[in-house]
Amino acid sequence: MHTVPGNEFRRSIASLAVATMFFGSLALPLPALAFSQLNPSANQPGVAGKSAQQRNDKPVEEALEAPSKTIPMPDPLVNNQAGQSGGTASGNASNGGKQAEILFDISKAPEPVRKLREAIVEAAASGDLERLRPLMNVGGGLKQTQVTADDPTEDPIKTLHDLSGDPDGIEILSILLDIMSTGFAHTGQGTPDEMYVWPYFAEKDIKSLTAPEKVDLMRIVTAGDYSDMLEFGGYNFYRVGITPDGRWKFFTSGE
Repeated sequence: MHTVPGNEFRRSIASLAVATMFFGSLALPLPALAFSQLNPSANQPGVAGKSAQQRNDKPVEEALEAPSKTIPMPDPLVNNQAGQSGGTASGNASNGGKQAEILFDISKAPEPVRKLREAIVEAAASGDLERLRPLMNVGGGLKQTQVTADDPTEDPIKTLHDLSGDPDGIEILSILLDIMSTGFAHTGQGTPDEMYVWPYFAEKDIKSLTAPEKVDLMRIVTAGDYSDMLEFGGYNFYRVGITPDGRWKFFTSGE
């Protein structure tokens, strides 16, 4: 078929114009959409508020699930790991030669003893030596807590402050807290000298301690101290004595 050159040129121009219009329409900007069209939930009452509330509640839930920072009451290591609930130990001069009952369950002690122990633990954990003052009945003469054998009427808080290896008495409070975390001995049952004594090592033959009991002991003293105790023949570090009626009798070191 014969084609006229002029007609072919016009058809080419027309095709080019159509193509230009088609591709040009693709480049036109899309109509702006409202936020409600992009996010349908924005028009629904309470949905946005609920999402914000969920975001705000999350830190609260995390805080409630976080471990408590409250210092727990310490428990004896031997009781937890070795399963020991009690026993007896050979007596010594402090209890008239009678056997001392070794206990790891504080609920077996009288209520006044339990309350005082809890108060001592809380005071020691606070890091404030002065919090022991009301518990020691300072100023009560012979009824105040004995910390040395020299002068039973001296200020026990001042004495403990001087005995501590730091200027704030933190070391002595740490020792006290460790001691009260062990098992205890019930001595002098049925006598005027009846007492609940921490730690229980004070009323046991130091040479007869089991492996778990030695671990319990070395939470308080060093291996070198333990060797010295073996040579000495008994426990000679700090101990606490509480009477059945809840009076803090002594906090002393030595035999």
